[in-house]
Amino acid sequence: MHKTQLTLGDTLGLGFMTFAFFLGAGNLIFPPFAGQLAGENMPMAMIGFLITAVGLPLAGLIAVAKAQGKVMKLLPAFAATALAVAIYIIIGPAFAAPRTGLVAYEIGALPFIQDPASVVNILGLELNKPQLLYTLGFFLVTMLLALFPGKLMDSIGKVLTPVLILLLMGLAVSVILLPGSEVPAASGDYIKHPLTKGIIEGYNTMDTLASLMFGMLIIDILRNKGVSEPGLQTRYLVRAALVAAAGLAFVYVSLFFLGATAGDMAKGAESGGQILTNYVTHEFGDMGIILLSTVVTLACLTTAVGLVSACSDFFQELIPGATYRFLVVLFSVICAVVANVGLTQLLAISIPVLMTIYPVAIALVLVTFLTPYFRNPKFAHRLALSVALFFGIFDALKVTVASLKPLTKVAEPNSLLLAFVSGVESLAPVMSALPLYEEGMAWLPPTLTVMIICLFVSPKAAQAV
Repeated sequence: MHKTQLTLGDTLGLGFMTFAFFLGAGNLIFPPFAGQLAGENMPMAMIGFLITAVGLPLAGLIAVAKAQGKVMKLLPAFAATALAVAIYIIIGPAFAAPRTGLVAYEIGALPFIQDPASVVNILGLELNKPQLLYTLGFFLVTMLLALFPGKLMDSIGKVLTPVLILLLMGLAVSVILLPGSEVPAASGDYIKHPLTKGIIEGYNTMDTLASLMFGMLIIDILRNKGVSEPGLQTRYLVRAALVAAAGLAFVYVSLFFLGATAGDMAKGAESGGQILTNYVTHEFGDMGIILLSTVVTLACLTTAVGLVSACSDFFQELIPGATYRFLVVLFSVICAVVANVGLTQLLAISIPVLMTIYPVAIALVLVTFLTPYFRNPKFAHRLALSVALFFGIFDALKVTVASLKPLTKVAEPNSLLLAFVSGVESLAPVMSALPLYEEGMAWLPPTLTVMIICLFVSPKAAQAV
């Protein structure tokens, strides 16, 4: 059989394309904010962040390559479908896609709006007027490009990625060469648990979830280039993943340092996007902020188009009678509606969801690597993911209650809310006995324990269970 070999240029091109897949502009807002909050504990927080924002996506891509794109084949059909649907909804209309519009607004438009606090009342809801108009326009353009992509997106992508990389390199050099402020003391959870807090902050990039989708996409690209032999596909995907991981690590490390040394530029900031904008304005002036706004807006737009297109493709195959164009319109409208929740609020809502689904995705990546060593792979996959989901729910409930606690102290709190908070808190004494519960990673020890046991459980014993 003839084996098509990729040139060095093709391999590097595949790596840069993979880097561009992952570096949606939304990823730029988390490291500066985490660096600012971590302060003097930044090194440990940064290591934790790199584990989930770089290491796990890299492992996810390799896992998809090892499984030839079928990482969920050992799960029951309904469970595999449910997990895939959950991942596509999270990285699509629920969180990641609306976030692109909000980041584009916060970095690309907000610095130029004279009255950013103006509001408009629609159906009794008070909405931020500039944000509403911008996100409606943003997702209208997203919808049109997803419906009629042509060669426009390819042209933007070929220009955008090098410009974005150059801009980020300029930022990194400026962080190193220009004198920064003194690194502040750590705050919040970064005081006691900087490593695990950094790991959980890395969930926000959603890149481990995305790697399961992008891995299959890259395999399809390799097949289209004539690389059909599984061993070669794995080799090239691993090389591309390493290039992308190196680029992501470079970006995240520089942005962590930017946030930690931002000083007064970070005062009052509610997100990393504001810190990044303040820094560029301070160091590079109007031209810097114009360049940053343009590139981030285009990066967000291309990411939004990719996410809406991918979700529409997936659900077109899943839902009988649903057409690609109908789904593109539907998801674009949903994204525009969700985006008007606001960036800070959207991130707060997404955390409990990610605390639930991320352990399952991480467990799926790990069991994929261990599949050849399990005595009963099907049993091991199903048990490990079930345990990760079960304990992940408790981690999610913990952060949910923490965010709802202020609402129980109002004059007339909701009775259902009080009952929910009280019920979850009643479990705290039992759950706090679990290792890593306080750090928000109670799912990890039992999941790893189950995986280790499954390495030694015989097929007959597993079937008896």
